[in-house]
Amino acid sequence: MATPIKRIEKDFLLKVLYDEQIPIMYLKNRTEYVLTVEKPTKNQIFFKADRPVAGLKIRKKIDLMFDYRGQVIIFAVEVSAIKDEHIVAEAPEFLYKNLDRSFSRVSTPQDLQVQFTFLGDRYSLTYPKVAEYESGELGEMVRNVDPQNLSGLIDQMAAYIKGYANGYKLVIFKDVKPASHEERILSETGKTLFLPSTLANFPRSDPYPKKRIVTEDMFKRYLESTGVDLSYVDDACTRFIKTKFDSGVFSDAWVPVLFQEYVIGYIHIWINKEGKLPFDYGVLDTLYQFAKILAYSLKVNGYFETGKLKNEPFEGKVIDISASGLLFAYPHCQLSSALLPDSELSVKLITPRRTVNAHARIVRRYRDNSQGYFGCRFLDMEPEDLRFVFEYIYGKPFTDMDVNFLTGQV
Repeated sequence: MATPIKRIEKDFLLKVLYDEQIPIMYLKNRTEYVLTVEKPTKNQIFFKADRPVAGLKIRKKIDLMFDYRGQVIIFAVEVSAIKDEHIVAEAPEFLYKNLDRSFSRVSTPQDLQVQFTFLGDRYSLTYPKVAEYESGELGEMVRNVDPQNLSGLIDQMAAYIKGYANGYKLVIFKDVKPASHEERILSETGKTLFLPSTLANFPRSDPYPKKRIVTEDMFKRYLESTGVDLSYVDDACTRFIKTKFDSGVFSDAWVPVLFQEYVIGYIHIWINKEGKLPFDYGVLDTLYQFAKILAYSLKVNGYFETGKLKNEPFEGKVIDISASGLLFAYPHCQLSSALLPDSELSVKLITPRRTVNAHARIVRRYRDNSQGYFGCRFLDMEPEDLRFVFEYIYGKPFTDMDVNFLTGQV
């Protein structure tokens, strides 16, 4: 991930740009311009380009990059004055290093058309939806399970749970809607409500790289959303846990069953008798796998078939593109709500000379009032396609030096 450079190092690098006249690259309309800094940088930064930049306008934001001793640095500035090859801008607020993209992004060529199609089946279901979820492989456990045999899977899951819990319940939100606090926060977040011990609090942190757990702070925010006054949130959280202990529950876990972006139900396990160890993350890991296989088994058995959508291509507004990915926008709607991080798309790049078919994964998304923005990374693009895309969007031959220098993020 791109890391902002701290102020002292930033000031040093801006000084070095002038002192050593380090070349700065600006790519626009498949043309590479080389800029140098004309004066020491204070509140403004003064550039001189190797030639006038065609079409550059005041208040235009431009993305720049330079290489300092093998470390590629990027930054953005807003142009405040232009005269021939001389450009003035406000000094950059941030410089970034440790970039996670493979090539520099540029404005989309005017003659490029991009079409997207979801990879795999898509569904419109009546279950609760989440804004993000953890996708991934089914894991080793699926090798020992027949996904066609739904009842056998449930029996196998019950046998496993019996070794760790005194009770369990499997609920599918088909004929029932989330009602309890546990069901509501689970269905709103797609995360597990986990209380290893009802004599303690919720976990304060989440150990998983892609977060899976309802933490203490998250539960308190949920309570606020239900109308609990901020000054009473701590007490309400304590009472919630104490109520479980008073009812005889010593360890408790509610694991969501996710199908794509839908929370279709949950697995609830609990301990209410002496003699069993509290649940740990190892038990949760196994239940996550059961939940994934259960959702897959329901799909295989046609449980979601009535909600299956026709998978048609769609066109988003491509904001910028690089040889390693692109950023596109799409209005808020049912389709865009399914464009979640880790979703994979088929991408068709249509140019006057050639059409390139590729796969891409959504690696980040954000939104404004009218539309969502989706940053995608190309996956395993064929070498000849990569070379063509590079030369098409940057307007120059692809070289080994470009791989080392042109570094950025989708």
